[in-house]
Amino acid sequence: MRVDTSARISLAPDNEPALPPVFSAAAAGTTATAFLQSARDAVRKRLHEHGAVLLRGFDVGGVDGFDRIVRAVSGTPLTYAERSSPRSVIKGQIYTSTDYPPAEEIFLHNENSYQATWPLTLFFHCITPPDTQGATPLADTRRILRSIEPAVREEFTRRGWMVVRNFTEGFGVPWQQAFNTDDRAAVEAYCARNRVEVEWVGRNGLRTTARRQAVHHHPVTGEAVWFNHLTFFHVTTLSEEDCSGLRELFGEKDLPTNTYFGDGERVPDETMAHLRDCYRAAQRRFDWQRDDVLLVDNMLAAHGREPFTGPRKIAVAMAEPS
Repeated sequence: MRVDTSARISLAPDNEPALPPVFSAAAAGTTATAFLQSARDAVRKRLHEHGAVLLRGFDVGGVDGFDRIVRAVSGTPLTYAERSSPRSVIKGQIYTSTDYPPAEEIFLHNENSYQATWPLTLFFHCITPPDTQGATPLADTRRILRSIEPAVREEFTRRGWMVVRNFTEGFGVPWQQAFNTDDRAAVEAYCARNRVEVEWVGRNGLRTTARRQAVHHHPVTGEAVWFNHLTFFHVTTLSEEDCSGLRELFGEKDLPTNTYFGDGERVPDETMAHLRDCYRAAQRRFDWQRDDVLLVDNMLAAHGREPFTGPRKIAVAMAEPS
């Protein structure tokens, strides 16, 4: 029997940007990999137009099938390096989504935008949907850039941004896990290759400093995008309680993570509040269904996570180093 590998695509009304557009299986039993054999170019075209694409109603084939989807669209999946959040390996280069407590929101961000290189395409597979909430909200980085006050946008374009990370025992991801090694020389070599300054602190602490651009141009579309971890890593993006607690516990230079202008000057809290407002105004959401596969252009769309209840399990893969 011939399996129909076509799909129906659903777009939002003209006055509401579709994020993400949905490709739905036209027939029960259609595998995602069979669909992509003929539809890969159409899917990638939508991905570069909208910043994300959702494949819905397809037979994924478990974790191995998800790996085949990644390879069919983008080639070999990447290893998660220079980590900033806890994840667990499911199989190979397929990981769990960030292992934060269910009650916590994960603010919108672009994966690894604090690094010298980053994945251009992200993949999410809904193995088990949550009972409530738990969406992976998306926000168009072109829209975010346009909404930032011109003076603020110009200042960050000119000065860039800087992230300082302190790897302190008992707080956040240990440096050994972040860099996938316990060899200090290997950490130093990696950081030298990737324009990260290294300072060993105390018996087993590490401070890294990286200066990056705040605005980039997409390598395929050429469009300007707001692409950075500036807001995500700033201490004021935490809950008010956590922010106050960390500021009481640590001096400015010892905060687990914090961001600055590229020359090291402190960014006013009100500027950070404005940037968070721009992200939230651009945010769009959808509810996960079992076996959904979400493709995200990491430079065109920021992503986050809502709090949730229930057994939510989302597998993640990254591809196409940029």
